[in-house]
Amino acid sequence: MDDTRQTLTPIQTRSVLSGGDFLHLEGTLYATYRTADFAAAVRLVDAVAADADAQNHHPDVKLGYGSVEFELSSHDVGGITERDLRLALRIQELAAEQDAHATRLVPSRADVAIDCTDAEAVRPFWRVGLGYQESGPADDIELRDPRGVGPKVWFQHMEIQRTERNRIHLDVYVPVADCEERVEDIIDVGGVLLTDEHAPDWWVLADPEGNELCVCSWDA
Repeated sequence: MDDTRQTLTPIQTRSVLSGGDFLHLEGTLYATYRTADFAAAVRLVDAVAADADAQNHHPDVKLGYGSVEFELSSHDVGGITERDLRLALRIQELAAEQDAHATRLVPSRADVAIDCTDAEAVRPFWRVGLGYQESGPADDIELRDPRGVGPKVWFQHMEIQRTERNRIHLDVYVPVADCEERVEDIIDVGGVLLTDEHAPDWWVLADPEGNELCVCSWDA
């Protein structure tokens, strides 16, 4: 099989990425760099663009004042391949040459979960209200922001309508190694652990007024 099309798991990429600038999370490689100013950030993007063109494999880039974020994924096969690893290592070299410093900031991801007994009836309200689009198979349709900015909205089926607690909660995704620390930090600022029966996949917590948050593990 062509190794440029074979997807790699986080375990398979760990030795290559260990100690480097990129994180492998949910089928994507992420890295964020700080630069001296906007011009320096542009120079880094220009250098990466030239090399990406040579490799015919291109990252998604977010450019800000003194910062550049890179996301790498082989969209044609839906995951990380050797192409992404090669480009990630080259970006690291170019960043070092440009005196850009990796921040090792973990990407933020939060989803909105809505408990309901009839998703078919509920979903159009949220789709139109948010200006979202439907995504996924017919038996598990989610709503996604077509601009790629807002959180995903998904619908959790309940046989009996929930009345004793809130029916909308947030799921925040954290790298597996950081989950327990995040849970402890939430408890330290007044959160209540409702259950850890599903850990290490997810923990359910609530704020002092009972509004819920699930801390979910993101493959690392």
